Parts: sequence; C-alpha cells; structure tokens
Amino acid sequence: MSATTEPVRRMTVDDIARMYADGQPIPMITAYDYPSAAILDEVGIPILLVGDSLGQVLLGYDSTVRVTMTEMLHHTKAVARGARRALIVGDMPFLSYANTDEAVENAGRFLQEGGAQAVKVEGGTRSARITEALVRSGVPVMGHIGWTPQAQHGMGGKVRVQGKTRDQARSLLADAYAVQEAGAFSIVLELVPAQLAAAITERLRIPTIGIGAGPGCSGQVQVFTDLIGLGDFRPRHARAYANVREVIAQAARSYAADVAAGTFPGEAETVRMDDAVLDEVLGRGEHDRGPAAVPSTGIPLDRDL
Repeated sequence: MSATTEPVRRMTVDDIARMYADGQPIPMITAYDYPSAAILDEVGIPILLVGDSLGQVLLGYDSTVRVTMTEMLHHTKAVARGARRALIVGDMPFLSYANTDEAVENAGRFLQEGGAQAVKVEGGTRSARITEALVRSGVPVMGHIGWTPQAQHGMGGKVRVQGKTRDQARSLLADAYAVQEAGAFSIVLELVPAQLAAAITERLRIPTIGIGAGPGCSGQVQVFTDLIGLGDFRPRHARAYANVREVIAQAARSYAADVAAGTFPGEAETVRMDDAVLDEVLGRGEHDRGPAAVPSTGIPLDRDL
C-alpha cells in the first residue's frame, strides 16, 4: 500500500492573520522568476512579493516608475508557476491604480492572469479609496507607506527615511490607520524610524512588514538580490546571507578557462555514437569497400546524398 501525501495548500490572508495573532514573525521575500520562487517556496517563506523593484534589480531601469503592467504580469506568472504554497502578492505598478476602475481592472488581471492571490498598493490616505474599492471587489490588498518608490519624484527624488519630524510621523500614523480602515490585510513600512514603526505596529490590528523600519514590525521583507548578494549595490537596511555575485563570477571565470584549455566539454559532458554507424554514414562501412569504394576518408560532407 503506497503512502499518501497531503495535497499542497496555498497560504491565504487568513493564514497570515493567524501568524500575526499568534505572535509569529512573518518573513516575506521578493521573487521575480520561476527558479527563485520554487526555492523560496520550498523552504517555507509564507509570502512572496513580486515587487516592481524588478525594474531596477532585473531589468536595469533607473527607477520603478518605468515598470509596466505587462512586465509585472510576465514575472508574476513565472513566480506563480514556481511557488505552490506561498501567498503571492503582485505589486501594482505606477499609474495602474490611478482611479478605482483602473485599479479593479488591473488588480483583477494580477489574480486572473498572473496567478497572484493579493496585490500591493503604495500610499496611505491618498490611496485609501483605491484600497477600499479593491477589497470590496474581493481583492486582498497589502498597503505600503513610508518611502514609496513610485512617488519618488514627488518626495524629492532622493531615497530617505520618512517620519523623523513630528509632522511626518503624525502623517505616517494617519496613513497607517487609513490603510487599515480601508480593509488592507497588512501594510509595508519602508524606511521608517524604528521607534515610530514599533509604535505604529502596536496601534494597528493588522500586521506590519518592515523594510528599513527596525525589528519592531510584525514581519520583515528583503529584496531577493540583496538577500543573496547578487546586486552591485546593497542598501544599509539589507543583509546579504550569501555572496552569489562572486559565486557566479568565479563559475564564469572557471568555465572560460576550461574552454580555452580544451578541457570542456570532457568525457562526462560528451555523447558518442556507434563508430560503425558513423562509418556507414560517411561511406566507410564494409559494403562500401571494393573496386568502386569511396576514398578512405569517406564521402565528402558536401556531397549530395
């Protein structure tokens, strides 16, 4: 009798709510493709964010503003194929939620076409109406306040911590409440002073996911390329748990050296055929021998066979 295995079950926003209620810290990592999503899913990361950060870390754009819905859906589909357990959150790109109608349509595409189970929307009070409309439509929403990359031009262009002054801090607290009351199931706090992030977390009924916001949040998120040391720049708030950039570089150097030395491919990487069959193909077989035999070198390769 063969052993039965339980079917794989996708994480839901209710599962995230239970983790939060149980006081279990929530790890989230960005994912942009099939192989990385499969690995992150296998180790049990509960939330995978298909972030518009892919514009900078994968596509070479100078900001996230240039990322399109087509690009986001392309990468979300790949992540959805790789991850069977994690809750997949699609990042709504710049101007894809300028009004409620566009927001509902584009969020629906993330779920229907992309295979995501939720979307992320930047902005606090300014995006509360959008978040509320999405939630009413049945789309789970993750909020995002503090430093919001899509609004970088309106925030001075330079990446900086938000909420250091009294007015900024009070504004962020109001943003957090607005996101919660609009129905979001969680909220990202990016580049927020640790004490303020902890105070916001204490006052909310939904989990906060911090990035550059200190240890007092309900969970943390890291950009995948920062996590594995693949990028050429790592922000202060990131921690590299590997140096994949150097591993890839060394592998490429070793490969190039082996090709130059003629040691790649070797016997292990080479497929051979039966020499007798090759002789027949080239006119060197037994039936080709005799008075009308072809030259010992065989049939010229350019001969019309």
